[in-house]
Amino acid sequence: MHVVLLEPEIPPNTGNVARLCAATGSTLHLVEPLGFELNDAQLRRAGMDYWQHVQWRRWPDWPAFRQALPRDARLWLVESNGPRLYTEARFAPQDYLVFGRETAGLPRKLLRENPDHWLRIPMFQPRARSLNLSNCVALVLFEALRQQGFPGEV
Repeated sequence: MHVVLLEPEIPPNTGNVARLCAATGSTLHLVEPLGFELNDAQLRRAGMDYWQHVQWRRWPDWPAFRQALPRDARLWLVESNGPRLYTEARFAPQDYLVFGRETAGLPRKLLRENPDHWLRIPMFQPRARSLNLSNCVALVLFEALRQQGFPGEV
């Protein structure tokens, strides 16, 4: 699986996602601009000593990332108000799970262009605007891995 963070802003969230990717054998893609330096102490602390076990790649921007993908790559855009629940998607091993900035989410244009791959996580309290980014990644990634029978589990 591939986890894509588009313009992440908060170092501990990215560190937690890196740790999650290390634990699941997923590849992490960080798409700039980033809201922090990669040597940020909070980023290292949140990822602990897992960074050395993470397969990851840094991209200068969304077009560079998109252009480098295989032609048949499937991107799942996870953002509030999506037309489908994340549990309704049928994930494949090489799919890309795309998450946006903590303060702004994914660009509306990207969502409008990909309505069939726009997924949401259900919210049950109208006053709760969103969940923490790393929690969202964990929910969707583990559902994708569950659907695949947890490949590579030790």
